[in-house]
Amino acid sequence: MVHFAVMTVADLDAVAAAEARIYAFPWTRGNFADSLAAGHEAWLAEQGGRMIGYAVVMQVLDEAHLLNISVLPELQRGGRGSALLGHLCGQARQRAATRMLLEVRPGNLAGQEFYRRHGFVEIGRRRDYYPAPEGREDAIVMAREL
Repeated sequence: MVHFAVMTVADLDAVAAAEARIYAFPWTRGNFADSLAAGHEAWLAEQGGRMIGYAVVMQVLDEAHLLNISVLPELQRGGRGSALLGHLCGQARQRAATRMLLEVRPGNLAGQEFYRRHGFVEIGRRRDYYPAPEGREDAIVMAREL
């Protein structure tokens, strides 16, 4: 069973190390620290007493913006990301959010399918949003009503 805990500054080294294992263009420890300092919701997913994933959500009025959701590579495709996303949506609803937004890379087909399975639909694109090997890459913007 997956359990959830609020991310704290004490977790940042482990989160940043996991992030560096997962992504070619990872968030830095500073990015996570800035999110905590800004008051964004940040969560750890834990199983068997260890961190297996994490997420950061920024809420503005009635919209929750999923900034980062990640599961350790060796534990992906086992329902843990779905459990974490479900937790985030529930927390956002409790905070009176009516919609969740996110960005995903066009090349991240598995991520797009994951979000579609959870009710997200494409609503637009952000040009030159992500860093990429040859400069910048657009982002697909997806949304789900809560």
